[in-house]
Amino acid sequence: MNRAFNRKKDKSWMHTPEALAKHYIGYNAKFLGNTEVDQPKGTEVVKDAVRKLKFQRHIKKSEGQKTPKVELQISIYGVKILDPKTKDVQYNCQLHRISFCADDKTDKRIFTFICKDSESNKHLCYVFDSEKCAEEITLTIGQAFDLAYKKFLESGGKDVETRKQIGTLQKRIQELETENSDLKTQLQDLEEQLKISPVPPAVCIKQGGSLNMKPQSTDVFDMVPFSAVTPLVPIPASNGTPPPPPTTSPPDIRKDLFGAEPFDPFTCGSADFPPDIQSQLDEMQEGFTMGLTLEGTVFSLDPLGSRC
Repeated sequence: MNRAFNRKKDKSWMHTPEALAKHYIGYNAKFLGNTEVDQPKGTEVVKDAVRKLKFQRHIKKSEGQKTPKVELQISIYGVKILDPKTKDVQYNCQLHRISFCADDKTDKRIFTFICKDSESNKHLCYVFDSEKCAEEITLTIGQAFDLAYKKFLESGGKDVETRKQIGTLQKRIQELETENSDLKTQLQDLEEQLKISPVPPAVCIKQGGSLNMKPQSTDVFDMVPFSAVTPLVPIPASNGTPPPPPTTSPPDIRKDLFGAEPFDPFTCGSADFPPDIQSQLDEMQEGFTMGLTLEGTVFSLDPLGSRC
């Protein structure tokens, strides 16, 4: 498994981009299992994992247990491991979490890849036994990673920092809206208190050279009686015509507060804007920057950090 696979970047892949972008490539294999490893890359790392899982499988076989069969569905969205009969997804390994993929030169059936678990953040090595398709499956995973990386750069990756800033501003706007709502509630409470215990304004009455403060009388509606001295004169609108009623257009639910389409790392289309967009982008950026080592060849086209 220490063989270096020589493949130029400009050499054509074995599948069309549409097959991996719009559909998936399926393979049948036997699943030897997965085991935790301490490194995201390395030939010796996967060697030890294969040796360990083969030994465990040999013991289970001696006990009468068969090696389970699985179906692999490879696309730009990851590597799905399914039950071939029920189609239940057992594992869903996203490509930016896969850091190493290799096939055994001494055993054409064995191939393996290392993937970072989304929940525990531990590196797990998955080992499979295929019918002499190990190299083809390895290359298919490499091609899917290559396409996913390009799409990430073309859509979400090239404006990661801008999206981060938008997310921060949106969070601040939500905080301000909450604060504004609280202030409105407090203001309404104060108005209710004033209605319950009104204090009528006082007027000055001059009697015999002295000023006496006398509360101003109100009507049955607790309003100051109308005085003809200060008539209410309507203010004419500009150009002598009343202003038109304000018009508001309904917000476009498909856009955020800044008029941008909701973020999706590949399509930037109809998906909802994720609340933890910053952490997700950081995770994808870190995974694609690390790249996928395929038999010693790294399929990371350019440093991602220089494109953001």
